[in-house]
Amino acid sequence: MFLNFRRLRRYQCMQLMTTCLVLSVVMVCWEQLDNGVVNHFKSTSYRYLVNSFSYINRSLTVPREEARRFSDFPYLLDHPDKCAGQDVFLLLFVKSRPENVGRRAAIRATWGNESYIQSALGVTVKVAFALGATEAPRRGRSGPQERLAAEDRLHGDLIQKDFLDSFHNLTLKLIMQLHWVHHRCRHARFFMTADDDIFVHTPNLVGYLQEARRRGAADLWIGRVYKGAPPIRSRDSKYFVPWEMYQWYAYPDYTAGAGYVVSGEVADKAYHASLTLNASLYIDDVFMGLCANAVGLSPQDHAFFSGDGRTPYHRCVYERMMTSHGHVEDLQELWAAATHPQVRRAASGPLGRLYCAAVRVALLCRPSATYPCKAAFS
Repeated sequence: MFLNFRRLRRYQCMQLMTTCLVLSVVMVCWEQLDNGVVNHFKSTSYRYLVNSFSYINRSLTVPREEARRFSDFPYLLDHPDKCAGQDVFLLLFVKSRPENVGRRAAIRATWGNESYIQSALGVTVKVAFALGATEAPRRGRSGPQERLAAEDRLHGDLIQKDFLDSFHNLTLKLIMQLHWVHHRCRHARFFMTADDDIFVHTPNLVGYLQEARRRGAADLWIGRVYKGAPPIRSRDSKYFVPWEMYQWYAYPDYTAGAGYVVSGEVADKAYHASLTLNASLYIDDVFMGLCANAVGLSPQDHAFFSGDGRTPYHRCVYERMMTSHGHVEDLQELWAAATHPQVRRAASGPLGRLYCAAVRVALLCRPSATYPCKAAFS
């Protein structure tokens, strides 16, 4: 009897310790669980069951005078006549930071080379770099700004306004682009905004847009689409959005800000929407989703826009790719490989097409793949 009592006490102690351990783990992991699984469940339910995005837009609508504070910054560098008198097929705006001189140089030499695009593809593409201001001029030191002015005199492609260039001002940078397009290059057929560490397969993109134009796609908006994505509520994330800033469980559908393309008509509608929306939300691609949702537009997912990831290096992928994210040092190498004539030859003919289809399945139908598996069959 005494032994049974001791065993019972030991069993109860172990049970108590196990319970305490489980509760401790749950308490430690609850925030991550809530920010992950629970938030996604809430956002999906909100998008498909509640679907009050129209209410969100009404709540974020402000008088034009109040919205003007997000755009009324003076230009430090500008080129009002960059598009004047030209039939601009694509205006390509690259979001860059003032110190990223090397990245801009690599883009000008590769996928953003206007002369190459004109001669090889037969269309006019204008490339501009969107920048905010450095802190130096605000402290009376003009060195960094003088270097930017010298770079701009050489290349004539920097568009800069006098707000601090920072992650939390990315929405201001998007609004600057929309305003510049509307006032300086409204006749451009298409508009693309992209990060300066992205690779754009310009020949593939131009070919796709030419076909879209022939089909009469007026309200075109393509990229990597996020549907019903939840706001990030973890303070450890740079994408943290407090409840006071955005009080709903899901964002309207939007495309990843690393790179997406809209038609001129969509760019103009987004511009007009931005004139009456509160732009305090500093996630710029989400703000674009809010602008588009306000005028009844939805993005179209394109399997070969990579969003935030880097795509596999293979000629059978290059044949279809539009964008790949996370390229700085290897940009020149990737451009040479992706645009090599061998890429087209390798995928031509029945055997070439069959080979590339098998390669794409092997590369893209994996959990870690940047492009979705459906890209292998498109």
